Order: sequence, then structure tokens, then C-alpha cells
Amino acid sequence: MKYVPLGRTGLEVSRVCLGTMTWGTQNTQADADEQIEYALDNAVNFMDTAEMYSVPPTKESYGKTETIIGNWLSRHPSRRQDFILATKIAGPGMSYVRGGSNISGKTVIEAVDASLKRLQTDYIDLYQLHWPNRTTPHFAKHFPGDISFTNVDRDEQSIQMLDILQGLEACIKAGKIRHFGLSDDTTWGINEFIRLSDKHSLPRVASIQNEFSLLHTKDWPYLVENCVHEDVAYLPWSPLAAGALTGKYLNGARPEGSRWTYAQRNGLFRDTALVEKSVSQYLEVAAKHNMTPAQLALSWCDQVDGVTSTIIGATSLAQLKEDMAAFDMVLSEEALSDIMAVLREYPVPF
Repeated sequence: MKYVPLGRTGLEVSRVCLGTMTWGTQNTQADADEQIEYALDNAVNFMDTAEMYSVPPTKESYGKTETIIGNWLSRHPSRRQDFILATKIAGPGMSYVRGGSNISGKTVIEAVDASLKRLQTDYIDLYQLHWPNRTTPHFAKHFPGDISFTNVDRDEQSIQMLDILQGLEACIKAGKIRHFGLSDDTTWGINEFIRLSDKHSLPRVASIQNEFSLLHTKDWPYLVENCVHEDVAYLPWSPLAAGALTGKYLNGARPEGSRWTYAQRNGLFRDTALVEKSVSQYLEVAAKHNMTPAQLALSWCDQVDGVTSTIIGATSLAQLKEDMAAFDMVLSEEALSDIMAVLREYPVPF
């Protein structure tokens, strides 16, 4: 396993980050226990979760994944130091989470305390804002005209961000969290947090996790370049495009128990005719180079310049083993050329 710096935190994280969002809906406590132990036994030292999980998010599933991790930690307290634990505060819009309110300094403190209780730990290594208070070009809103930037009150956003930073600082001073990061944010969001941190001597953003895969490369090159030069760790989520890049959803297939059989995922924005065409070609490339489609996609993501650690999730131990093996694989120049040919033909399939 290779390890890399997590921004400027001084922490070293594995190139693989264990994602957990299916634990509590598609996966049981026993499944999660098995995955945690396999990951740790194979040198993964980075785990990511969120108060919103498990998914699809509902009032009933809220907090389930953190609770499952906490149950494991309560039985293995000596292993807490073996991994870097990341979680997230939910952004606005979910009525059952603090009334759907914006993230603020006050709600950060409330949410951290609640997560610590569910996780049954004294501290969180990386605490992330799951999505900003403002609307950003994520979840397929990255086409011109989908959202507006000019109707956003920049000064009001900055005031809110400063308040959030002050709440994060209070949690850091209390020893409840060590560092903070962003998720589903933009280059402006990163840089405004950095500006405010520098101006007010507040904690500096350590990382950002955004969707990134062969089907969704919108952060390359501009946001990734910004991360590299500002020492902000870039953490891709959904590197398999919610399973699309495995090929299991081709021709309308919906394997029993798979993510796209759940209401939130079935027919979500990744299910397009262009995705179907591009995935079919990536499957041919994978077969040519003796890799599974998942391994091709993950190995490609891992080698992208500027990627820190790739967040992978699995609904079975067999899937986790297959996915982790990808990070020991090296794509040949021919394989990279074949991948690029497909990527150039289908640069924005959703």
C-alpha cells in the first residue's frame, strides 16, 4: 500500500480510502465488520463516512453508518489509532437534519458532538462539510444554464463561511476534531475558505472530496490544479460512477440488491445513452488488458496526477477485494492510450 500526505495536516493516508455509505441499508453490521477488518489488515488506514449515511438518505437511515462504525470501535477500542476517520456534516435541505438549516458554526458544534456519540470515539481526524450552503455545479448541474452564480450573494456566503470556520476552530481547540475538509465544493469555495482562514488565523482547509471518474472528469484540470498548488488533498468519490463503470447496468440490467434498484439511484443522472455507449467501450478496453472493468476505472483514477486517495465502497467482501487489487496494478502506455481514446469520444456522458 502506498501512503501520501493529506494536504498540510501532517497525516499520511493510504491511496485507498474505505467508503461506508451503504452500511445500514445494503450492508449489515456483520458485513461492515468484515470490510473494516479486511481493509485494516491490508494496510488501508483511511475511512470515510457521514452523518447522512446510509444511502439512499432517509429519516430512518440517518446516522446508521456512523452507528455501525461506532459499534465496531466499541469492540475494538485499541484499533482506533490504526486509521484516520473522516465524517461529514450534512448541508441544508434535509428536513429531518436540524430542520434543513444551513451549516453554521453552531450546527457544526452540534453535529460534531452527535457524530462523536454515534462513532463512540473521542475525536474525528477529518471533519468535512458534505455540501455548501450555496448551490454548486455538482450532481449533474455542471452544464451552462443549470444554475446561476450571479444571483449568489458573495458577501453573505463569506459571512457564513467565516462563522463555520469559527465553529470548526472551537471543535479543534476542544480536541473533538483534528482537521477539516470540504465536499461537493468548487475552486472558489476552496479559495474563499483559505482566504478567510489566512485573514482571521483560523483552521485551514485540508481536503476536498468531489465526484470524479472516467464518466465525470469536470474537476480536471482546473480544480485539481488548484488543489495541488494550495496543498489541498483531492479525494475522488464515486470513481465507479455509482457502479456504472462495472458494466452491470448495461442494457437496462438492474441486478437484485444493487444500488440502482433503490429509489434514489434508479434512473439517476448517470443513466444515459452516452453512458451506455462509453461504458461498453471501457469494458472492451478492460478485457483487452486483462483487468475487470472496475479495476480499469479505479487504476486509472489512482494514477491521475493530483489525486490523493480514492474513496471506494463495496456491498460485498468479494467486491472490496477486487477493487483494492486495482491499486496494485500499473496501467501500460497502451492501456492509457486506449482509455484516452474512449474518454475523448465521450468526455461528458452525463
